[in-house]
Amino acid sequence: MSKTLELAKDLISRPSVTPEDEGCQELMMERLGALNFELEPLNFGDTKNFWARRGKQSPLFCFAGHTDVVPPGSPDAWQSPPFQPEIRDGLLYGRGAADMKGSLAAMITATEAFVEKHPQHKGSIAYLITSDEEGPATNGTVKVIENLENRDEKIDWCLVGEPSSTHRLADVVKNGRRGSHGCRLVVKGVQGHVAYPHLARNPVHEALPALTELAATEWDEGNDFFPPTTFQISNIHAGTGATNVIPGSLEVIFNFRFSTETTHKQLEQRVEEILDRHSLDYAIEWALSGPPFLTAEGALLDAARQAVRDVMGYDTELSTSGGTSDGRFIAPTGAQVLEMGPLNATIHKVNECVAVDDLDKLSTIYFRLLELLLT
Repeated sequence: MSKTLELAKDLISRPSVTPEDEGCQELMMERLGALNFELEPLNFGDTKNFWARRGKQSPLFCFAGHTDVVPPGSPDAWQSPPFQPEIRDGLLYGRGAADMKGSLAAMITATEAFVEKHPQHKGSIAYLITSDEEGPATNGTVKVIENLENRDEKIDWCLVGEPSSTHRLADVVKNGRRGSHGCRLVVKGVQGHVAYPHLARNPVHEALPALTELAATEWDEGNDFFPPTTFQISNIHAGTGATNVIPGSLEVIFNFRFSTETTHKQLEQRVEEILDRHSLDYAIEWALSGPPFLTAEGALLDAARQAVRDVMGYDTELSTSGGTSDGRFIAPTGAQVLEMGPLNATIHKVNECVAVDDLDKLSTIYFRLLELLLT
């Protein structure tokens, strides 16, 4: 059993459902401490985080990731217990195998191999690890970054171990992510009997033209790196459940996934202009999950492309698709940020898995990346 596989199995066996960590970070810190990393637990609320750094000089390269996983659901739906790692037909099964304990194991073993070969490497290596990425993400990476910013400790290059690959390992590297902006809209009406609509005001009827316009609006055209901004209604509710009552209010939950062609403030302004034009009586609450970010060029992207080419023998593709990641908290500091990890086909699913061979290859890619940047 390789060191990477052994560590991945150890991490998977710990049921670290958000925001629990179950000793994953202690295990990682023990391995990093043996490499003379300075270890700094940074816990906020019920979330465990740590910052570890080897070296005092710039440039600073950082591995970022999370030890928490999403709930596995009913264990009976799994072919093997979700927190009992098992290898079948060359695949390692278990919750977190791909998202992202396999990446964490590859980071650690790559760092161990790199420090052994290059003990006097240039710059510094750091780890930023949280147990609150899959949850609210309020006491995790964002708080660690605030701490680093307050003391003017700057990350130059950051590799987030999110599962980015589509068909084969490292065929896709995420060099950015769309922003996510959510909204809770309450349209106010007057409750009444359906037989006497003149004595009531139906917020569903009043809101429908505005919602139709919102759904049909072209927010931007995207650009070379991002598709056009999208608007999606995810929840809508009104009424008491009775068939003979006009509802007094309508609640709509919607979300924008937006490109660098627009800002969250511009989206807010345009939405509220549409609602006002339709003369709605409404209350609105906005929640920015994260702005878009993009690493279009630079040393990190060049090194990542070269590392994949050296290890895998093919070129990687750049992408900004998918959901959000903790890269949204790191990129605004000025850091170059990329995401590269295993295949994402089974993440958050029953029987989540990762190819055993891919774990060692990923470790080798990370090792090569460190060599290209810090030697």
